[in-house]
Amino acid sequence: MKKTASGTPEAKNRNETDPLLREEPWRWWRTQMPVADRWAYFDHAAVSPLSGPAAAAARDFVGDASANGDYNWPQWAATSERVREQFRELIHADSAEICLVPNTTSGVNLVAEGWPWTQGDNIILPEGEFPSNLFPWKNQAVRGVEVRCVPRRGSEVVIDDLLDRIDAKTRMIAVSWVGYASGFRIDLQRLVDEAHRRGVLVFLDAIQGLGIYSLDLRQTPVDFLAADGHKWLLGPEGLGVTMIRRPYLDRLRCGQVGWNSVKNAFNYSKPEFKLRDAASRFEGGSANMLGAAALSASLDLFLRVRTEHGSDAIAERILSLAEILESRLDALGIKTRMSEKLEHRSGIVTFDLPGIDPGAFRKAALEKQVVLSCRDGGVRASVHAYNDEADLERLIRVVSDHL
Repeated sequence: MKKTASGTPEAKNRNETDPLLREEPWRWWRTQMPVADRWAYFDHAAVSPLSGPAAAAARDFVGDASANGDYNWPQWAATSERVREQFRELIHADSAEICLVPNTTSGVNLVAEGWPWTQGDNIILPEGEFPSNLFPWKNQAVRGVEVRCVPRRGSEVVIDDLLDRIDAKTRMIAVSWVGYASGFRIDLQRLVDEAHRRGVLVFLDAIQGLGIYSLDLRQTPVDFLAADGHKWLLGPEGLGVTMIRRPYLDRLRCGQVGWNSVKNAFNYSKPEFKLRDAASRFEGGSANMLGAAALSASLDLFLRVRTEHGSDAIAERILSLAEILESRLDALGIKTRMSEKLEHRSGIVTFDLPGIDPGAFRKAALEKQVVLSCRDGGVRASVHAYNDEADLERLIRVVSDHL
């Protein structure tokens, strides 16, 4: 059988569909997740378990590098480029707009530090953003940039409230696609349309939504995007993506450059400082080859499901499971922070347990092999497509035991 760059068997051609994938995609996906053998895992909004294919690819890469050194480096590099193409396919961007980065924070800083700010410029954010989408913008105060944090209404980010803060010096709106604590999913299309109508760019922290909810940048032209692979994408920590629209590529200062930033990257003896005509100019040094092998294997799971069942299938599955969880909690008198509107919901279900310490509850849940997080004073369950109703029932039993 033909081998990939990491030495693992090449993924099936998407036209050669596994019968289980075709007929029972979520059970098929569950067979790809070793974590499901023991845990009811609801912590994908924090750090996901590696998928089985990702773990196998990582093991094979380590074995190859240990046994052969850099002999297969060209194949490793090809796998890294495959990750770029997989991200391109997920969001319908141009390959030249895709930059592979260590994490979401790196992507945010790439734009925050690289943009040609002038004294008095401002950027608008909703309050309650994860610090990675707050501190890099706050850090621009030394350049005279004002950060305008707009209050939420409960768990909701109201687009009109963001738009109302725009003035002649507003350059960007930076917002999370899905709130990390509330699970509130913004109306991204309307935000982009209205911001652009006012001459304002949109930066999207997509880490809680990428791969789950359909995003076609040809229809929803976000200007900048950053996300990581270690949450919903079921990959390892240490590798993510940044998207930079072509019109803005040359407007961003390339603050960190290296041998790999230039067009003739392997011309070491006679180096020429001519930056690549692509977002890859920001990939100055050696790539995370091990991370690429693992993440590519996980991304293939998403792309195979989307190819077989449509781009909205994963979101519909997750939202359905989240609704079931909400109804089961409601039957116990437990209220969640989920939006009443389906279009603003996500796989994040945060709920409150009056009189019960969230940390103590999380510890008790772990003893029952149920994995959750504590966020914003509540208990956060983040439900993935491979979870099933038996997983939900295990969580509900832990809740029932504490009432």
